[in-house]
Amino acid sequence: MKKRKLKIFSFFSGSGFLDLGFEMNGFEIQFVNEFHPAFMNAYQYSREKMGLSKPIYGYFQGDINEFLMSKKNEIEEWIRQAREDGSLVGFIGGPPCPDFSIAGKNKGREGDNGKLSLSYTNLIIQMKPDFFLFENVKGLWKTARHRAFYEELKENIQEAGFTTTERLTNALEYGAPQDRDRILLFGVQKNVIGKKSLEEFPWEKYQKYSVEQTKKLPWPNTNAFVRDSVTICPSGIPKELTVQYWFEKNDVANHPNENDYFQPRSGLVRMQTIEEGDVSKKSYKRLHRWRYSPTVAYGNNEVHLHPYKERRISAAEAMSLQTLPKAFELPKDMTLTDKFKTIGNGVPYLLSCGIARTIYDFLLE
Repeated sequence: MKKRKLKIFSFFSGSGFLDLGFEMNGFEIQFVNEFHPAFMNAYQYSREKMGLSKPIYGYFQGDINEFLMSKKNEIEEWIRQAREDGSLVGFIGGPPCPDFSIAGKNKGREGDNGKLSLSYTNLIIQMKPDFFLFENVKGLWKTARHRAFYEELKENIQEAGFTTTERLTNALEYGAPQDRDRILLFGVQKNVIGKKSLEEFPWEKYQKYSVEQTKKLPWPNTNAFVRDSVTICPSGIPKELTVQYWFEKNDVANHPNENDYFQPRSGLVRMQTIEEGDVSKKSYKRLHRWRYSPTVAYGNNEVHLHPYKERRISAAEAMSLQTLPKAFELPKDMTLTDKFKTIGNGVPYLLSCGIARTIYDFLLE
């Protein structure tokens, strides 16, 4: 018997890290929505470089709220067409999250970005996809006043006929070399799920590591910074969770974005004094080559320094820590600010792959 196809409508797509994980694990990306022109351009550029097909219903650069108003009939028709061959249609997206981030604006539901979470859930309720994924920062789930808003959104979705499951997930669990927590909310229409129950959704099916156990391993602490030094990976730690492993795996020194990094106007002397592995400060964190990275995010003056070079890390190096395929690249004419913003906003590729495979198995078993 031929399996049903799983088709994705993507929102808040950025440069497509989350989409790529789904795309490479059995899903078809049918439609892409992103507000920021530079991110949308990077999405299209990277797919063209990787030889991936364009979404059948195209790219829409603009506000998601248009699909609740002027473009409502248009997206309804696309969903109807996508289902004609018996396919299941899913929405995936992570609304911009600074308003829920402890390190960000923290304006919550009243912030401009916070309101987009409501727009996304309203779109899910109105368009009734067969399944959806909602991704956001842990602050939406862990901070009391934001959690109340999250629970309200979830309750609205459930009242619209969806059954849901959620998990606070860390990128380390899927083999990505960074300590990055994200809340994931997955939902399926009750008439689609039938007798199955999301209470037994196998969140851990494709996880390789326990965060708690991983953090207890004998990771190196700090070492004196020595420019261009060479050291050996210590024993007792998983090498694939280290910064250096991913630098080598993606051959970052020969990547098209290898020279994309900010040149310090000042602070070079200060940069030279920070030890390898000292990530204790809010800014100017020097990564340790034989440890995993803090969350790959570069807003709010957060600066990540190269373990053994007198500079910030490059876009190529940052993308390797997001575990993107070596073939993924960003446009040469994209500004450095936009490059690092879209990298920091993205979902680690291995995390996306693991979640996509879990959802695929669950829906088609």
